Amino acid sequence: MKKTLFWINYWFPPIFLMALIFYLSSCPSFAMVKNYWLNFLVFKTLHFCEYALLFILWFRALNSGEKKNRGNQLWGAFVLSFFWAVIDEIHQLFVPTRGGKIRDVLIDTMGIFFAFYLIKRILPKAPDKLVKLVNKLGI
Repeated sequence: MKKTLFWINYWFPPIFLMALIFYLSSCPSFAMVKNYWLNFLVFKTLHFCEYALLFILWFRALNSGEKKNRGNQLWGAFVLSFFWAVIDEIHQLFVPTRGGKIRDVLIDTMGIFFAFYLIKRILPKAPDKLVKLVNKLGI
């Protein structure tokens, strides 16, 4: 039972987010607003944020074990998130009204690097209260 709860708590969230990204990529494209640039900005911001979150969730899962090598876990989370961005764009090549774009992989990667930078550089310098909260969350 303990192992199941551990798996649900740490490993299910990044896998669920990957499945959600894949599902949403399977849906036909649509515009939220009529203004092209505003629509572009909204969707690309979502790309950035969802991959930053995916990176954080993978880092959290990889960091949950007994042996903790933060550097390896950061790069492992980066590789998993980046490859999912590439696979997702390849998948979109086969979805009507969608198209896989290198630009989107670059935006996804920027989100991944942003989260990487937050964990690697900003978090160690954060106030103690914030560090304790993040540690409590398992990051």
